[in-house]
Amino acid sequence: MDYRLEPSYVTESQVYAKYILAKQPDAKVGILYQNDDFGKDYLRGVRDVLKDRYNSQVIAVSYETSDATIDSQLVSLQSAGIDVLMTIATPKFAAQTIRRVADMKWKPMHVLSNVSSSVGTVMIPAGPENGIGIISSSYGKDPTDPQWDDDAGMKELRAFMAKYYPDGDLKDAGNGVAYGLAHTMMKVLRNCGEDLSRENMMKQAINLHDIENPILLPGIKINTSPTNYHPIRQLQLERWTGKTWELFGDIIAGASA
Repeated sequence: MDYRLEPSYVTESQVYAKYILAKQPDAKVGILYQNDDFGKDYLRGVRDVLKDRYNSQVIAVSYETSDATIDSQLVSLQSAGIDVLMTIATPKFAAQTIRRVADMKWKPMHVLSNVSSSVGTVMIPAGPENGIGIISSSYGKDPTDPQWDDDAGMKELRAFMAKYYPDGDLKDAGNGVAYGLAHTMMKVLRNCGEDLSRENMMKQAINLHDIENPILLPGIKINTSPTNYHPIRQLQLERWTGKTWELFGDIIAGASA
């Protein structure tokens, strides 16, 4: 059972595709993707939403993790007259893409996988000004964002960290995700009552309905079912300002939510 406290790559790409359809329904979409299961999951999500329009609207080019650069792929996409660029890349290649697109003075709508939305490992190395306007997505609160200073969930996380993990870094997103995962697991265990058999634990884990979690953005809730184990199927879009990611718009659910 895949029980990570994060949306699947397929769900994430479905959300992006829904947004693109709403904003630029006739756009020619270029997808730069890593040639492995990670990258291909995003192609699958876009196809789920565009359906019969996929083949006529999408040009997808891949790169290998052994490639030195992605320059030739970007030149190819720009030459094809792309309106929307989706960068489905790990941090090294995402930073390269952001820098190269800026150097090319190319201005497509640019959507970036949240795998590579890290400020420290992608946006700053790429040149913060080069990424202004890039769109990505989020499902969790950023403990370093002042808007959550008085948030009850973040106060809960900070109190837990201060008591049990005082050396932990709140800027490390992994700590918040781990806390959120543990919080949900505790809900499952409480629902089990005195029956902690594997069968009952599985039953409870795949029957969570509208569960709130302290690290999740308002409006995003955890749901599982016997036919869909992914606990999070919603995201909120965010835009890079040159200094930080700024949330915007409504919560968007994946196509199979």
